[in-house]
Amino acid sequence: MRLVETLHLWKAGIVGGGWAGLAVAVVGVVGTLGAALLTQNRADRTKRLELQAAAEQRREERQHAEALLQAEQAQARQRESLELRRRCYIDLNTASRQFLTAMTNYLHALRQNVDVDASLAQLETSRSTYRDSYSEAQMIAPRPVLRASSVAKTRLNTAYGKIKQLGPSLSGCAAELHALEDELHQEVWPYVGEQKVAMRADLGIESAD
Repeated sequence: MRLVETLHLWKAGIVGGGWAGLAVAVVGVVGTLGAALLTQNRADRTKRLELQAAAEQRREERQHAEALLQAEQAQARQRESLELRRRCYIDLNTASRQFLTAMTNYLHALRQNVDVDASLAQLETSRSTYRDSYSEAQMIAPRPVLRASSVAKTRLNTAYGKIKQLGPSLSGCAAELHALEDELHQEVWPYVGEQKVAMRADLGIESAD
């Protein structure tokens, strides 16, 4: 207020030129300091905004990197799961067909009465391998594949039980054994085929005959 009053007095001719000069100088200094402070405040605010923008950008970059990593990990898990199921399905499909083939070979051996014991031993080995493959599939395969595999398993085991029960009593009886073999193919092979179709569908492979 004293400065403003001095200026008014100077304008009115009451204050001398010395005071007037001093007042002008003070005003100049205050103006310069005010401008400097305003400039500094603006610079500080701009710096804070720049730092905030940089921090936000780093945060977004980290989030993007984390999202990419999570996506890559999910894709890797999907690939690993697909490969695990693929190997499991190959083993189960092979074991199922070998089990069925071993039953057919056993019937052939009974019909010809040749290498019966060896054929029976191979049948038991094939059955054991099939059971192991099926047990693994139970822990890995999704429900659609398990449903088809369960039906195939029931058909295979039913045929195995019938062959083990009737086969030895029909040794050398070609017609009866041939009929039993036809029944085996009609009642079991289609379900093993359906199992394969379900497994191929789960792997995203177009089914083929």
